[in-house]
Amino acid sequence: MAKERTYKGKQGSWGQLCTAILANRGELGHLEVLRSRLAALLSEAQEVTREQAALLARRQEVTREIQAAMSDGERLATVLRLSVKAHYGIRSEKLTEFGLQPFRSRKSKEEPLPQEDSANQT
Repeated sequence: MAKERTYKGKQGSWGQLCTAILANRGELGHLEVLRSRLAALLSEAQEVTREQAALLARRQEVTREIQAAMSDGERLATVLRLSVKAHYGIRSEKLTEFGLQPFRSRKSKEEPLPQEDSANQT
C-alpha cells in the first residue's frame, strides 16, 4: 500500500486502522489506549479540516465583497472627481488639493521670424 500524502488520505487511513483494531479488540486489547488517542486525533483533524473549508469559503465571499466595494468606490470617486472639475473648472489650481491635475496648456513655442530671401527683394 502506498503511503498517504494528503490530509484526507491520512485521515482515511487512520479511520481504517482504528476500525480494524476495534474489530480485533480481543487480540489487540493492549492497543486500545493508543487506538482511542488516534481516534481522538482523527476526530480533531476532521473538525479542523471542516473549519478550514468553511473559512476558505468565507474568504472567497469576502474577496467578492471587497471587489464589489472597490468597483463601486472607483465609480463614485470618478463621479466626484468630475464634479469637482465641473465646479472649479479644469484650469483651477484648486484641483491639486483634490489630487487632480489642472489643465495647463502647452507653452507655445515662439515662431521664428521668417527670413527674407535676398531673391525676393530684388
